Amino acid sequence: MTGPDPRTVPSLFTRDLIALAQRDDFDRIERSVERLAGCTQPVQLTGRTTTLDATTHEVLRHYSTDTEPLGRLLVACGNRRATRCPACSRTYAADTYHLIRAGLSGGKGSPEQVRTHPRVFATLTAPTFGPVHNRPTTRTGKPFPCRCGTLHGADHPALGTPLEPTAYDYTGAVLFNAHAGALWARFTTYLRRAVAHAAGLTTSELREHCRVSFAKVAEFQKRGLVHFHAIVRLDGPDGGTTAPPSWATPDLLTDAIRQAAERAVVTVTSDAIGERELRWGAQLDVREIARPDHTADPAAPLTDAVVVGYIAKYATKSAEGTGTIDRPLYCATCKGRGRTPTVPGLTAECRTCDGTGLAEPLADLNVASHTRQMIRTCWHLGALPDFAHLNLTKWAHMLGFRGHFSTKSRRYSTTLGNLRDARRTWQAEQARLRDNRPALDPATTLVLSDWRYLATGYTPGEELLAQTVRDNRTATQRLKREGDAA
Repeated sequence: MTGPDPRTVPSLFTRDLIALAQRDDFDRIERSVERLAGCTQPVQLTGRTTTLDATTHEVLRHYSTDTEPLGRLLVACGNRRATRCPACSRTYAADTYHLIRAGLSGGKGSPEQVRTHPRVFATLTAPTFGPVHNRPTTRTGKPFPCRCGTLHGADHPALGTPLEPTAYDYTGAVLFNAHAGALWARFTTYLRRAVAHAAGLTTSELREHCRVSFAKVAEFQKRGLVHFHAIVRLDGPDGGTTAPPSWATPDLLTDAIRQAAERAVVTVTSDAIGERELRWGAQLDVREIARPDHTADPAAPLTDAVVVGYIAKYATKSAEGTGTIDRPLYCATCKGRGRTPTVPGLTAECRTCDGTGLAEPLADLNVASHTRQMIRTCWHLGALPDFAHLNLTKWAHMLGFRGHFSTKSRRYSTTLGNLRDARRTWQAEQARLRDNRPALDPATTLVLSDWRYLATGYTPGEELLAQTVRDNRTATQRLKREGDAA
């Protein structure tokens, strides 16, 4: 139930807000919106939940959306994309920050002793698929002209675009993005083998002495290719709770990462393009993260705080930073196939997209020509049977990348699910104290729930309330920044 922009139709939003304000339960409506902290696209649910005594089945607590002022419950959308929902993306970024930080400094269930384990910060980049406009710098950081002869500004739109678009390997670029996740998996396999080999152990024996833990995030470069930033740590056999063996050093880990990055390769074979080997780019950066008792690089110490802040800022970003769009391009009716089923065994041209499979014509996209060609290549390769398993038409707006933007190994630290559960538990406890309800023991109770999706968004009046919440949060953050600067 999303309405038009309140700036274009103010009377509609004002009338609805006045109607809500005249209700006796307006304060409850206001609180339900404030609770979402400015979410732009909340989910509307209807249903009920009942808490029973696990032994006697006595009803201890019952909630139904029938008791809500507007007959439904608003739940935050939880979208991690800042372009879609700034409020929920900030929550996601905060969770990712704490998840990464717990694996570096301890906390949230991770021991503080992980700070003393060998840790490095590694960046694995994509290879070149053709020369692009760039902004090279000298060792002192002074920029000099691109190979095209122009000294580009830091935000020049040509940065990352091919010098010779007709000679650029768009097929290779899209296939690299599509296989980046698989290439990372190969890298972690070779990394464990390299660590084991350096220690004089087999891979199976390594598990009894040492464990490789990591957390990584993906970042899109301006040229539309993904690369990974990762924290890699050496632990004892049971993870962060146990100390690594004496031979596990940052230098050993650094050498193992370099060997694994060089060996990792994914081979793609197709009748249409032949055989290709996908590898990491030549630019590989591995830096030790300073331990609490010493500094790895006195001139530029890479501390826990620096690494966590650097990684967390990419948690809410996506391919939009390259100039692409933040929504799927395939037609929702035919799922991008261009045809819809009529009777069993027969199909007909999709009327929604006129058989193109596209929700909107590629020529109408407000993107740069380089980005449009990446998207067009995704669509072309996605139509080939050899690449059907890559779902490139579904992920064309992501320029072929279909992996998660942040992942971690099982024993690196806590999980996003645990952090969300802890937040929900705290919020529920605060609500219980506010309503003066008795505490219930989860071990002796049974919860039965039945929820149904109703719609997405606010009513026009609620949208005005949500905008007020966003403005207040923005003002508070600005005052905090100004206070910190002073």
